[in-house]
Amino acid sequence: MSDEQEARPYRLVVVSAGTSDPSSTRLLADRIAGRVVALAGLRGRQVTVGVVDLRELATEIATALVSQLVGPKLTNAIAALRDADGIVASAPIYKAGASGLFTSFFHVLDNDLLIAKPVVLAATAGTARHALVVDEQMRSMFAYMRTMTVPTSLFAATEDWGDPALNKRIDRAALELVLLMDSGFARQVRDESWQSYQHEFGSAGGTETSIDLDSDLMRLAAGGSAT
Repeated sequence: MSDEQEARPYRLVVVSAGTSDPSSTRLLADRIAGRVVALAGLRGRQVTVGVVDLRELATEIATALVSQLVGPKLTNAIAALRDADGIVASAPIYKAGASGLFTSFFHVLDNDLLIAKPVVLAATAGTARHALVVDEQMRSMFAYMRTMTVPTSLFAATEDWGDPALNKRIDRAALELVLLMDSGFARQVRDESWQSYQHEFGSAGGTETSIDLDSDLMRLAAGGSAT
């Protein structure tokens, strides 16, 4: 890691899909972010925290889903995630699934945006019946986006907030995130292995330009004929 990278604070982005104010989903995310800041500080590293509050983006997310038009607030959220060193993704659980607002936001993101990014997955619900949603559904979605989710997932039902075990799990997940950020894994993947990933044409901010547009396959796809 270069001296400049060592000196720069880590950029942590909290994505919260809570819809109430105050929101238990946001509260859980803030607790995690606070522990990340504290644990990184013990290791001599600073962390800046930015928040993407999805309830403020609901209209722009819906527009992007049906028209691919990205509004200014959504554009800023995407830029924050692109530049993030670590992410805390927190969702409320309804009817045995992460909220539609949460999943819709990640559905409109470029497939290459979060490759190798370290992520803590978190969720809240009114009952422990939803506890497996984080690992069974949310983790698979982030695996599809090729993120590096930390081993410890976090779930808080109503009865968990007064349980000391929740704080222990938060500490464990926060440390895992700090260690992944310290490793520089995401940066090294992008610097040394980016071209080994399959990218959709038009994605990846133009870094997929190694696609051969003059191949027989591409000429056929454009309506021409192969030579």
